[in-house]
Amino acid sequence: MNEYIFFDVRLQTKFVEFVEGRGIPCELSDDPLGFVVAIPEDIGDELEDEIEARYDELELEQKELLSHEAGGFQQLAGIAFHMPDGEARMVPVPTELANRLLSVASLEEIQKLFDSVAHHALIEDHRTLCQVLHDENI
Repeated sequence: MNEYIFFDVRLQTKFVEFVEGRGIPCELSDDPLGFVVAIPEDIGDELEDEIEARYDELELEQKELLSHEAGGFQQLAGIAFHMPDGEARMVPVPTELANRLLSVASLEEIQKLFDSVAHHALIEDHRTLCQVLHDENI
């Protein structure tokens, strides 16, 4: 599934209407970072290009909305992650940085990165990267 995230439910709705208007089913979910829309990966290159272009348009609209909002939320986002014991936590991240991260990685990938950082920060492991590669057969 390809995932697209929105920080405003109105933009999520516009995206869903666009995608469903092309006969593509959507799965919606809420995430601590925003509103997620997941669509199948096997939709063909032409449809995928159309959807990506629409998402880019809505991202620009999102940036405009954030720049006009009053208060501090336009400057701060949160990325959820899990501690080694399974406890969920949230890291406050400047919105600009969160947007940059999401432009190159999926939300799932970012959360895995934060999960890994939490794990390695709390679990004492003094092995070198070469040792890790050898021990874990990576």
